[in-house]
Amino acid sequence: MSDSERVERNAAMRENMTSLLEGISRQTEELKQAQEQAAAVVGTATSKDRTVTVEVNAAGIVTDVQLDSAVYKYNTPQMLSESLVLTIQAAARNAREQADEAFAPVQNNIPDLPDIFPEAPSVKALIPGAPEVPSGLPDDDGDLDDEFGEDDPWAQKGKR
Repeated sequence: MSDSERVERNAAMRENMTSLLEGISRQTEELKQAQEQAAAVVGTATSKDRTVTVEVNAAGIVTDVQLDSAVYKYNTPQMLSESLVLTIQAAARNAREQADEAFAPVQNNIPDLPDIFPEAPSVKALIPGAPEVPSGLPDDDGDLDDEFGEDDPWAQKGKR
């Protein structure tokens, strides 16, 4: 290989490396912005009967609960408890959806190892997803049920 070929090859490699480093810097900044946006998420939900409103932070931790005065007129303690649980779960799902939306553009633009090295294992496959937010109330065997059936607290209001 001649000196001019080496110089040309080195210049091409430098250009590729500069481009790669600029891309990494841009992705790092996008990731930082997505993290800030996800950390600022506030999830909210209101119960079906509009008597319970809950806010949670990005981690799904309850930060505010608002109870309408009608909640005490129309709900038994059991119904209120169930309403709180379902509304907290809905608020946590809302926060999770917002955080996922914040990270979606960044995740779509980050190359995986096989994109760079075809024989390499996928790093994305090694990163576990966030756990699912429960939906429903525990039934007698401890599993979550989305259906109340005869015990639907919202349907019982009309039976009084």
